[in-house]
Amino acid sequence: MISKDKKTEVIGKFARKDGDTGSPEVQIAILTERIKELNEHLNTHPKDHHSRRGLLKMVGRRRSLLAYLRDKDIEGYRKLIAELGLRK
Repeated sequence: MISKDKKTEVIGKFARKDGDTGSPEVQIAILTERIKELNEHLNTHPKDHHSRRGLLKMVGRRRSLLAYLRDKDIEGYRKLIAELGLRK
């Protein structure tokens, strides 16, 4: 679980306007932060299969949100993946 301060920082950085928490960009950024933290947890606890399942569900959700954003706003998609460093 990411801290409230970190979540507020991510929302502030990726929000389209003031008070925006539901846009695909914000949702993808929050999921990315949660995925990073869960990856660190799984590196220290490799047998935690319940958390691994949650990680896979989050990755799938992020993938579908990215596909939606790619279809609706290709420039926003490219900007977002560049800022988050998702594609290498």
